Amino acid sequence: MRKLVCLAAPLLLAACSMAPQPAPAPTLQVPAAWRSAPAANTAVARDWWKAFGDPQLDALVRRALDANGDLRIARSRLQEYQARVRVASSAEVPSLNLSIGPSRARAIGPLGQPVEVTSVTGAVQAAYELDLFGRLASTTAAARFEALSQEAALDAAALAVAANTASGYLNLLGLDAQLALARETLASRERSFALARHQFEVGYSSRLEMSQAEAELRATAAVVPQLERAIAQQEQALNLLLGSSPGPVARGLPLLDLRMPTPGPGLPSELLRRRPDIAQAERAVAAADASLAAARDQLLPSIRLTASLGAQGHSLGNLLQSPTELWSLGGSILAPLFDAGRLRAQAEIAGTVRDRAVFTYENVVRGAFAETENALAGIDGLRRQLAEAEARRTAANEVLRVAHNRYANGYASYLEELDAQRNAFSAENTVLQLRASLLAAHVDLYRALGGGWTPTP
Repeated sequence: MRKLVCLAAPLLLAACSMAPQPAPAPTLQVPAAWRSAPAANTAVARDWWKAFGDPQLDALVRRALDANGDLRIARSRLQEYQARVRVASSAEVPSLNLSIGPSRARAIGPLGQPVEVTSVTGAVQAAYELDLFGRLASTTAAARFEALSQEAALDAAALAVAANTASGYLNLLGLDAQLALARETLASRERSFALARHQFEVGYSSRLEMSQAEAELRATAAVVPQLERAIAQQEQALNLLLGSSPGPVARGLPLLDLRMPTPGPGLPSELLRRRPDIAQAERAVAAADASLAAARDQLLPSIRLTASLGAQGHSLGNLLQSPTELWSLGGSILAPLFDAGRLRAQAEIAGTVRDRAVFTYENVVRGAFAETENALAGIDGLRRQLAEAEARRTAANEVLRVAHNRYANGYASYLEELDAQRNAFSAENTVLQLRASLLAAHVDLYRALGGGWTPTP
């Protein structure tokens, strides 16, 4: 072994002439606090969707996590990378092979006559590469970090599927509430039009009032099929997430009965350990760094030891009973002398891959901060919008009540009441839309906070 190292020393010094490639200078700055909310720290549960209080939502999310097609692909990819770890680590241990081969040949004997010879050879061969410079260990580490990155990618995909399912279901409930309001308003418009037509026929009102009532009826009627189409499309989108065939989606609680959750964002620095996509990018950096080390070690000599023990006989019986024993021991040093810069270029490529992984990590972290800020700002803005919309709804209903009384007592035309009905419908519809949007904004915040994800120990 000492002789092998002495022979490898000059080659080692020549290979070390390549300067290390340092990692790019960090440019990431972690904010000290969130702009849109205090850093109240409320632990996010992994089954965060239960905070809305709808058992049907819980059932749909669990179905999606079990049967979603993208998650099944991600699980298969994770199994592939776990197998790659076993492939890489197998190079660090000796290999053992068994071979047996019969042969028959005709040759010329010493007296010139043809001689036929039968032989059977069996051997056990062992080989082991000494990982003096850590190339094999670096390759295994790179494969292990890549598998961990794929594991985090699976968790990130699961979080996205859960969030998309919850958002789609909440949007579906919002459309259901709008459709119920539209149908209720349509029934009221039909009664109003029937009354306006009767009053026109008896000469109590003008054709203008009857035509206006009919126009309002047709406008409301057009809303119903529009909402029914949107509901059908939303159901198909949910079925796609669930891995199901097209069809209706069961509902649980109505929109107005859902609880409004209150997740706390915590500190921005805590977000770095809460999100699986950040963990995925971080592990990708570690994998790229290990791959760079392995690529640089390709410039160093490799030392391989081999041994074989076998036997040879003229027949299988002779091989098993009284064979001729064969054995060999050997070692080899393989070092690159001239390859036109191929190995150095491969190391440079690995360095650029490592640099891109670092840049990607920084982009993912910045994106996480931006998503959390947007979700916090969205919740704050939608909450204030909803309060104003509810106040407008109260005022619009009061206007409708007064306009109806004025028309019933002959102090105002029917056009005044129609205008009040239109405003009241718009105000109520806006409240439903904002409430659904506010619930969906909480889903976005749960997604931005990592959905209760914790790193694998």
